[in-house]
Amino acid sequence: MLSPRTRHRLFRAGFRAITAVGADRWLAPAARGRGVILTFHHVRPEPVPGFAPNALLSITPAFLDRTLSLLAARGFELIGLDQVPERLAAPEGGRPFAVLTFDDGYRDNVEHARPVLARHGAPWTLFVTSDFAEGRGRLWWIELERAVARLDTVRLGSGLVLPARTDAEKMAAFETVYRILRAGPEPMLLDEIARLCREAGFAPGGLARELCLTWDALRALARDPAVTLGAHTLTHPMLAKHEADFAEREITESRARIEAELDRPVRHLSYPVGDPTSAGPREFETAKRLGFATAVTTRPGHLFAEHAAHHHALPRVSVNGLHQAEAALASLLSGVPFLAWNRGRRVNVA
Repeated sequence: MLSPRTRHRLFRAGFRAITAVGADRWLAPAARGRGVILTFHHVRPEPVPGFAPNALLSITPAFLDRTLSLLAARGFELIGLDQVPERLAAPEGGRPFAVLTFDDGYRDNVEHARPVLARHGAPWTLFVTSDFAEGRGRLWWIELERAVARLDTVRLGSGLVLPARTDAEKMAAFETVYRILRAGPEPMLLDEIARLCREAGFAPGGLARELCLTWDALRALARDPAVTLGAHTLTHPMLAKHEADFAEREITESRARIEAELDRPVRHLSYPVGDPTSAGPREFETAKRLGFATAVTTRPGHLFAEHAAHHHALPRVSVNGLHQAEAALASLLSGVPFLAWNRGRRVNVA
């Protein structure tokens, strides 16, 4: 199995090759479909430190600005998520569209992303995890990063012991622990990371208060007509790893809490983590039955007419902090990389 670092080196090489031969332009009409939903997480100007395993989730405001400029240059129309169903059902032709979505509800989305979006007149969607807005909840991937950053040795309950003195050792330790814990049940993941947090000298469960928007801040944001607010569950679990009643409760109670706090209807859902191990046919059917207009995954790909029958399993394209270069962005917006990634399939809902 390739390491994440090796995979990203291959991705960079592939992006450069696509743009070098001009495939991002001459293949785009066939590859990009009707449009694309882009995924963002953090937007902040801070430089990335040497040990930053979650760097893929963070871009700079300058790169967000470049993204919006390139969308305009490539002929994309920026639309809100509410418009996606009708655009998928419309006859072929016209400009491709792009939708901007931000997951989790981070403060930096308002502090650093919103001014850039406003300058471009861009509508955008923020998916809110209810417990994060409450100041609780577990941003466990960031907890793990901070724990490994403080520790010289990383130990798992299974007896695995990993050195973590240098940045390279810390990165290797993080990747190993992440891979092992993601493969197992989520309660074990949360327990192991909580233990590592305490060993590193801080309590688990405090990062939401530091990093995420409060209900008061979200109420202020809700007054902005450019913003659509969607649900991202109560606690950010990998839904497919849990029983059906737990998954449904996470979705329904999250929507109810957001609507009660913000006095706005919630019509859209983002599945936490969003890959096939976290959201599958059961979750897609649940979102449909509960009446959401759309639900988005992190399965990579553009939108095609066939997605009109699958509003609750929509793919997205992540704007990745490890690839803040125009070659990568142009390739992703063309849709060309996904011809191989999805093995020619336009729709993947299995």
